Amino acid sequence: MDTVLLPGSLYQVKFLFDNLTIKPQSILVIGGGNEVIAVKVSNHYNTNVTLIVDEYELFINARLIIGNNKNVSVILMSYETTDFTSSYFDLVYAQASISLTNRNKIVREIVRILKPKGYLCVGELINLKDDVPKFMKDIYEASNLLPLPKNEAEKYYIQRGFKVLKYQDLSYTLEEYYTAFLNKLKKEKEKLEEEKAYYKKLFKRISHESNAYLKLGGDKYLGFYALLLEKEEI
Repeated sequence: MDTVLLPGSLYQVKFLFDNLTIKPQSILVIGGGNEVIAVKVSNHYNTNVTLIVDEYELFINARLIIGNNKNVSVILMSYETTDFTSSYFDLVYAQASISLTNRNKIVREIVRILKPKGYLCVGELINLKDDVPKFMKDIYEASNLLPLPKNEAEKYYIQRGFKVLKYQDLSYTLEEYYTAFLNKLKKEKEKLEEEKAYYKKLFKRISHESNAYLKLGGDKYLGFYALLLEKEEI
């Protein structure tokens, strides 16, 4: 139950626990693969957590992982247009789940559903250099990714009404993540052949990312930052 196959692994949630000492009561976790994180957040802050995913297959998988845990609710919902009322959550947590081409719309929705003085803990894929080679751009396009420029990550969120409380460079976790993913892919190759098309596509996409990062020098261009942000009062 402690395996987290995401950039940032368990380091981002540790970053959250180390730096957010208050106890938020209403918590949203965004993104498939965050099931273990959602349980840990629920246990740490001793409150219920809502986890949203935006694909049916991810919803079924998340329900299986969460099992009978009554403290974590899994909901199938678009990240851009949720059903939550405005100013609903004390804390929103997103780990490698909103570094996408539609980030602006997702962040706009996060701002809407966060209470004033509410917190956002976000893990973002980062361009470490301004000059990104074509093979990395091709990976981003195939994966629908839009990493933030290294020197603009904090500025991006400040412009959207957040105050940066803490940030941490977790780029060193990417090698661990991509290595673990390729190992999992090798072990489950036969099983994967029998899986639904969605999972085949997912594994193929991330295997391309992994190979680019580990074998083609992607580590020089792709990083991962965790930020703890507070929504400014208007």
